[in-house]
Amino acid sequence: MGTFMDVHHIEGGVAAADVAAAHEKDLAAQGEFGVNYLRYWVDEEAGKIFCLVEAPDADAAAAVHRKAHGLVADEIYPISAEG
Repeated sequence: MGTFMDVHHIEGGVAAADVAAAHEKDLAAQGEFGVNYLRYWVDEEAGKIFCLVEAPDADAAAAVHRKAHGLVADEIYPISAEG
């Protein structure tokens, strides 16, 4: 299991309430893919969403977003959760 940070770029900005609703959908779908969405951060004005996730691989993390709400990340990075 790896740890990943995914990044979404939403042109025109994004509402924190919309991101919270999408996150709830991720949580409902994640078990099917062996994924654990841990936390997210939002910059509403800039339209940036950052999701911290434990997943077997980046494809599994993306599959959860795709199934849950269709908002697949623009970028996904493997990260070290230490430090």
